[in-house]
Amino acid sequence: MARIGVIGAGYVGLTTAACFAELGHDVVCADVDEGRVRALRRAEVAVLEPGLTALVERGLATGRLRFVRGNRDALAGRDFVFLCVPTPTGGDGAADLSAVHAVLGEGHLLSPDSVLVLKSTVPPGTADTVADVVDVPVVSNPEFLREGHAVEDFLRPQRIVVGGPAARRVSALYRAEGVPVVVTSTVGAELVKYASNCFLAVKLSYVNSLAELCEQVGADVEDVTAAMGLDDRIGTAFLAPGPGWGGSCLPKDTRALLAAAERAGVDFPLLGAAISTNDHQPHRVVAKLRDVVGPLEGARIALLGLAFKAGTNDLRDSPALAVADLLAAEGADLVAYDPGVLAAAGLRVVESAQDAARGARALLVLTEWPEFAELDWPSLAQDMSDPVIVDTRNLVPPDKVVEAGFRLVGTGRRNP
Repeated sequence: MARIGVIGAGYVGLTTAACFAELGHDVVCADVDEGRVRALRRAEVAVLEPGLTALVERGLATGRLRFVRGNRDALAGRDFVFLCVPTPTGGDGAADLSAVHAVLGEGHLLSPDSVLVLKSTVPPGTADTVADVVDVPVVSNPEFLREGHAVEDFLRPQRIVVGGPAARRVSALYRAEGVPVVVTSTVGAELVKYASNCFLAVKLSYVNSLAELCEQVGADVEDVTAAMGLDDRIGTAFLAPGPGWGGSCLPKDTRALLAAAERAGVDFPLLGAAISTNDHQPHRVVAKLRDVVGPLEGARIALLGLAFKAGTNDLRDSPALAVADLLAAEGADLVAYDPGVLAAAGLRVVESAQDAARGARALLVLTEWPEFAELDWPSLAQDMSDPVIVDTRNLVPPDKVVEAGFRLVGTGRRNP
């Protein structure tokens, strides 16, 4: 059993703390938000993440998991200290490391034999800079947690990436037998995280451009991507078109890597094009809706989905909200439903898809919640003023919605 400190009780920090406690370690998790700490002490978890609340409850009950306000107890007397603080996009596109530097200001509290582990996503070279200001080994150990699968990804990871001195000691904490462990330099580990996320972003932007091309030439993007996916060099993952990519990682990581490349004097036009393509997607969705509905001023539009992906209540950089902002700017009357989201600033959020559809000119499917594929289509059509569906995720069953009287507009597909 190791004594572990986790700095930051956000999405990554809370998952890290709860899972390490589940693995039998003694964990102190610190956060600056007193309200969040009080809630976590009562096992009240604000993020929608399968299994996470149960792990927090069990960790608290066994005494292996504690939550504190302020960093002292998570720094002093700990064998390992994991930094899981936010690194948002700064004004110049680079990662804002102010939260990291704030913790380093308390670095004198670290025990001489402890290891400082950077789990926050940070630009290449950050660990080397940190090592210059603390007197303990610094290790880079990036997280690869998918929202909606974070507990599973932590306890049964596809790989563990660690860089720097004491890397093997850090990887042993996971107790994940048979899992590939990649030991590299700190800068190599830092770059792995950015390289992975940015590759996925490029792939998503590629398929969204492909979907637009399919619409123009009369092909079906699902036929095209299904055939592409049979090539094991390509695979099927991240080949589904949509309204754009969002969330807490891809938008900020693509911009941060592009900024890091510019600082290093490296031209990276492919990544810049992926970002520009993604910025274009919400405008494309609105244009498509305008084509089938007509002028959007005063038109009631039902938004199905607000979270950036199904299985989470995370609204950060959600393409659904980007679409909503554009529609609101054109004067549309918006009403929204999302199974995981109870409220969103500036939007009227209702309790069911049926409530959202009532009196609407169109249904706009923005998040790939499975339940959106199994709605009562005849009832929805009856309640709408104009039964139209614009499906940005190609989620709804075409035969059933057309039979119910809907006009369906998909993404990159031949519309029925």
